[in-house]
Amino acid sequence: MPTHFIVSRIRFWAAGLMLSVLAALPACARAQSAPIPAAPVPGPPPATSFQGSVPSGAVSPGVLKLSLDDAIQRGLQSNLGIILSSTQTAGARAQRLGQLQNLLPSVDFKAQEAELQTDLPAEGLRIPGFPKIIGPFSYTDVRASMTWSLANVSSLRNYLAARHNFTASQLSAQDARDMVVLTVGNAYLLVLADDTEVSSVQAQTATSKVSLDQAVANHQAGTAPLLDELRARVDYQSIEQQLIAAQNALQKDQLALKRTIGLPLDQAIDLTDKAPYAPFDTLDSGALIKQAKEGRKDLAALVETAAAAAEQRKAATAARLPSVEADADFGDIGSTLGHSHGTVDASATLSVPLFAEFALRGEAQQAQAQLDTAQAQLSDRNAQIEADVRDALLDIDSAQKQVEVAQSSMSLAGEALREAQERYTNGVSDNLAVSQAQQSVAQADGQYVASLYRYNVAKLSLARALGDGRDYGKFVGGK
Repeated sequence: MPTHFIVSRIRFWAAGLMLSVLAALPACARAQSAPIPAAPVPGPPPATSFQGSVPSGAVSPGVLKLSLDDAIQRGLQSNLGIILSSTQTAGARAQRLGQLQNLLPSVDFKAQEAELQTDLPAEGLRIPGFPKIIGPFSYTDVRASMTWSLANVSSLRNYLAARHNFTASQLSAQDARDMVVLTVGNAYLLVLADDTEVSSVQAQTATSKVSLDQAVANHQAGTAPLLDELRARVDYQSIEQQLIAAQNALQKDQLALKRTIGLPLDQAIDLTDKAPYAPFDTLDSGALIKQAKEGRKDLAALVETAAAAAEQRKAATAARLPSVEADADFGDIGSTLGHSHGTVDASATLSVPLFAEFALRGEAQQAQAQLDTAQAQLSDRNAQIEADVRDALLDIDSAQKQVEVAQSSMSLAGEALREAQERYTNGVSDNLAVSQAQQSVAQADGQYVASLYRYNVAKLSLARALGDGRDYGKFVGGK
């Protein structure tokens, strides 16, 4: 066999072995996966999540004095809605970083020490007079490889979409703070209303007990029939039942408040703020609606979400465009590092999608559907913000009038009760008038407590509608 033929076969085998070694070395670095589309940013946490929290701390001895500001600050740290908003922001930040990497070069380093032995017949080389087994032999390879997508419009658009999604998640986290203020404030005001209701019913119980004792004494003295005593006893027991129900409602609403702010459920609390009645001045609905559309973070988040959807739609269109990718590796290979030689491999690849119409069209239609959804939600939220402001103003006006009427009713009912008690004490009438007057007092007190609660919650709702929840003090305080 000619010598030059044998040498050529050996060179062919050696070149094939070297190519296989080089292909195995930087394969993970050379192959670049297709750009990952930017995932849509998750929506805000569900409203029910703001009713929960992640409890922290142990039960402190004694009674914990809790102001409205203390409760809200605890809620801003432990409320489940705030925590979920933070985790969603972290996820959006991670998506943005992942999309950014698609625009930057990817550099990897690898060091390899190999020990080889080759069976030439198994490789298809049967050379007379040439050893069938080559080796064992070894080599050392130290190599750095780089992959860089030099021109990929789709990756750029996906990165811009991820950046908008991250901004939207940050704005949603800020909006979640307003939701916590509203949720915790509502729970706090409800406990205050329950506490006032319990105090009112306790006062009614004491008054009813006086009437019962008086009816019993008059009956024993023979100046009043048994019917008066029975009527007074029924009234007294009825108010006792109301007191039991009011105390139960107070304890349950205290548990709900503790759940929203992360307090241990066994912790005894005493609310120090009493949220007195403070009338609001006349408000300009037009100016407030303008302020709300400028200040609401949920609206700003939807603007960013719509912008992200628009970028994803552009990315789907740009997937049809050519892309340019550069690959390179540089390293030393040899029997040892001391006996090695540098090698360089560089290439540039132009990729053009020729037949992927259905996949590209499907991605474009899906991106367009997301864009249409985001734009519809944005339009709806604009209208909803105006409705929120108008609803809050209507509630404030209605509740303010109810409070004023309830205050007058309480005064009249109290005066009627005193008049009826005096008439009964002087023997002018039976205690039927006293019983009816006590019911009127109870009704007036209940209406006042309910209307005052609705009034203060309406002011908190206005703060939420304006995106000004962190300044809740000027609303609840009536300033």
